[in-house]
Order: sequence, then structure tokens, then C-alpha cells
Amino acid sequence: MNAKFFLDTNVLLYIFDDSAPVKQQCAKNLIETALREGQGCLSYQVIQECLNFLVQKAQKKASVADANLFLTTVLEPLCQLYLPNQSLYREALQIKENWKYSFYDSIIIASALKLNCRVLYSEDMHHQQHIEHLTIRNPFK
Repeated sequence: MNAKFFLDTNVLLYIFDDSAPVKQQCAKNLIETALREGQGCLSYQVIQECLNFLVQKAQKKASVADANLFLTTVLEPLCQLYLPNQSLYREALQIKENWKYSFYDSIIIASALKLNCRVLYSEDMHHQQHIEHLTIRNPFK
């Protein structure tokens, strides 16, 4: 895997899902590759969604200590320094209009594009869809 790739929240959260061992292992492999090769990235939005899920919505809620550990060892190292701004929101609105994604999915796509990623791994979007230089892939297919 030598192209820069973006990890969506839904992929990351599978590492906590013992009920889906195949998806869990796939998610672990992607995260390990991202950390080892320095080619994987995510955005502040993904950090917020992950932490919110872990401490608020997960069936087995994470402790603050465990959430901080995940933040320190996985999320922070993968977060690229691209803060949301008007340009990102305009691009997200255009993606929403052109490709009919939700606004929040459109922000994820726009962030991946701004970070010059070639691949966006997401379970919730259209597998193999191309948007500019980005290909959306469901890593569990």
C-alpha cells in the first residue's frame, strides 16, 4: 500500500467490535499499516466521531483513560493538520450536490481530497466510486 489513504470513522471503530472478527482484523491491519507506513490519515471530524462513539454510544462504553489511550496511540498520530474552513465546507457542499452524499460524508470526502489521498476507506459510501483523484473503497468487500 503506497498511496496515501484516509480512514473513515466506521472503519476505525471495528477494532472494538468483537462480534465481527473478520472486519475487526481488517480494521486492525489498515490501522497498523497507516501507522507503520505513515500513509494513512484521518481528520478532526473522525477523531470527534470516534471519541463520541467510544464514550457515549458504544454498547460497552470506553473509560476516559481508554479513550485517551486510543486518542494518543492511534487517532493523533494519523490526524493530518487540516483544519475545517470555508473552502472545505464549500467543497463539501459541492460534493453533496454532485454525488448526493450526506453533508457529513461530504466533509469526509472533501477532507480526503484536500489531504491528497488516493483512497478513502469507508463502509458507508459507494464502493469503487471515483471523485476527482480519490477512489472510495469498502475494505470489507
